[in-house]
Amino acid sequence: MSSEPTTPAPPKTTSSENIVTQKYDRCLADFLVKSGVGFSVGVIASVILFKRRGWPIALSTGFGAGAAYADCDRSFNPARIPGTRIIPASSSPEPSK
Repeated sequence: MSSEPTTPAPPKTTSSENIVTQKYDRCLADFLVKSGVGFSVGVIASVILFKRRGWPIALSTGFGAGAAYADCDRSFNPARIPGTRIIPASSSPEPSK
């Protein structure tokens, strides 16, 4: 064993392009999952309740896609989350020393 002190690794910085890419990946995955669940619910409802009509499938798939779109919109624009307030940096109080 060496007696040399180990230095901690510097924190990794993430570029803004990587952050946007991760958000798009999450949005796409969320869209596929929610639309797939909506499609499945629509097929089951169509077969069991609505005598094999097509509109329950389209409606529930649209509900899933709309929910995914709303979640994606909130992740890219946090000001749209109800109850949040954006305070400009110039009007924030200076910390006292």
